[in-house]
Amino acid sequence: MAAYRVSHLDAIEEFDDAGCHYRPIRHELGVSAFGVTAWTGHAVGDLVINEHDEGDPTADQELFLVLQGHAQFEIDGDQVDAPTGTLVFAPPRTRRSATAKQAGTTIIALEGTPGQAYDARGWELWAPLFPLYEAGRYGEVADRLRILVEDSPQYPMLFFNLACCESQSGRTDDALAHLRRAVTMSDEFRGHATTDPDLDPIRDDPAFLELIKGAGA
Repeated sequence: MAAYRVSHLDAIEEFDDAGCHYRPIRHELGVSAFGVTAWTGHAVGDLVINEHDEGDPTADQELFLVLQGHAQFEIDGDQVDAPTGTLVFAPPRTRRSATAKQAGTTIIALEGTPGQAYDARGWELWAPLFPLYEAGRYGEVADRLRILVEDSPQYPMLFFNLACCESQSGRTDDALAHLRRAVTMSDEFRGHATTDPDLDPIRDDPAFLELIKGAGA
């Protein structure tokens, strides 16, 4: 039996990321080979695509399709008029952003890194919690993130962020357990653990020191 999935854009819940509104198509449909997200500017002048620059780890190869409405892209300083149906391709290390010239402008963004398998990090699940994290509401973020990782346990970044929030809210045992999970899944987070200030409250714990052995080796 074919394992295909069908959805409608309006049926996918919309979230906010730094003032931009998106629908996580990749996560909703279980896509693993590439990133795909729908971004919408609800009013004229709204930022639809936040600016990415060469220092942004998300500034990979991206293809944008203006699905509806009318957008204005800025690509490496050039203004690109983009009515419905326009395709805009941005290579890596290209500064890019887009604003809405019509209310309800929606852009489909597909992304990947040339020469590398796509690494789905689960940012779509983390982004709605980021404003609470920035506000220092670590316990609340930890409670909500714990539910998310139970439902989507394939993302080491989410386990790492959960450990950070638990560390900041005094949940040492939970923080160590989830940090261990992140490090076991991806050695990338062993290195992050050595410098992330969110983990300072547990940094002198013997179990933490054991976990980060080998970082930078």
